[in-house]
Amino acid sequence: MMPEMTPGQEKFSKHKILWPFKLGLIIILAVWLVVLIRNDLKRFDYIGKPTDIRDTINITGEGRVTAVPDIATIQFGVQTEKPTVAVAQKENTEQMNKIINELKKVGIAAKDIRTTNYTIYPVYDYRDGRQILRGYFVQQNVTVKIRDLNKVGEVLAKATESGANEVGGLQFTVDDPEALRQEAREQALKQAKDKAEALAKVMGVKLGKVTSFSESGFEPTPYFKALSAESFGMGGGEVPVPSIEPGSAEIVVTAVVSYEIL
Repeated sequence: MMPEMTPGQEKFSKHKILWPFKLGLIIILAVWLVVLIRNDLKRFDYIGKPTDIRDTINITGEGRVTAVPDIATIQFGVQTEKPTVAVAQKENTEQMNKIINELKKVGIAAKDIRTTNYTIYPVYDYRDGRQILRGYFVQQNVTVKIRDLNKVGEVLAKATESGANEVGGLQFTVDDPEALRQEAREQALKQAKDKAEALAKVMGVKLGKVTSFSESGFEPTPYFKALSAESFGMGGGEVPVPSIEPGSAEIVVTAVVSYEIL
């Protein structure tokens, strides 16, 4: 039979049993504290510091994508002057409706014909210091989107043959430039990354995360073609079908990327 322990002996025995657990807990807390302090110190290197004094590298990349126009737009108009508003409106409307019907016959959808202007105003003559009403002027304009570029010449000829006495603003554009812009952007970012990695290798450093990014660029300016009345037979004679070339241009994106240096 074991002798009964005194209170002091019992307290010492419990302390001896719990000591390894306490020691382990102290070690864990100490390690956690060291890691926490290290992380705080590392963050302190950047937090509150302006980007321009961090250890970073700034690289520029450029992406270029050839944009071939896939749509054309053009404006047609009818100008009518008659003694009364009613007559001027009637004649102008009939003429424009005829033009629109002819455009639909060559494959232009109704959704691609948009009225952009309708104007009525009185016209005066001035005689001996007096204002004399001569009649009324009615002007109507439509903007037409041509999705089949092979039909541009035919559309121009048909519209003028049908009575359009205003033609202008022929312009070639890309219907969805965002897809091409994204392609150019990806090229610019890849070039910037490749240049940064090559430079970091020469410098003997490693690249960290991207700290900033900006881009700029330009898209192709719509191509306009000058049109004259004579080129469509407005001066008399048969209306010729003009040869129209849309050409091409480039969408350019320039990216400036900042990388952290480790």
